[in-house]
Amino acid sequence: MDIARTRTRFRIPFIRALTTTALLVGLGVAQAAPSAQAEREIEQLIQALGSSSCQFERNGSWHDAKTAQAHLRKKLAYLRKRDLADTAEQFIERAASESSLSGQAYRVRCGGAPPVASAAWLKARLVQLRAKPATTPSP
Repeated sequence: MDIARTRTRFRIPFIRALTTTALLVGLGVAQAAPSAQAEREIEQLIQALGSSSCQFERNGSWHDAKTAQAHLRKKLAYLRKRDLADTAEQFIERAASESSLSGQAYRVRCGGAPPVASAAWLKARLVQLRAKPATTPSP
């Protein structure tokens, strides 16, 4: 593949993300801060990945779960500064599904199982989290 096509392939998704962000800021879109539940769910998703024995594929390279966890925390911080991660679903869609630079989908591989899209893996964990009854501290 020649360099010009490679640059274009990486540049287009980045420009698209940058344009979307600029439009939202330019239109003065104001969003409420994430709810405590959303913050908790996002944190639990990041912790679930970090404590798993799974690997995380980003831009064609596989990384361990702790490295993936750190990467997603950086992306979450970026989104939080711009009020773009108000729900766990937004976090998955905007930070944990694909590379902002290349547009390549992230994947998760656990043990001998075939890799799955990170969005699917995280959404499945979110369903599990929401299915668990909330625990309240004892008085």
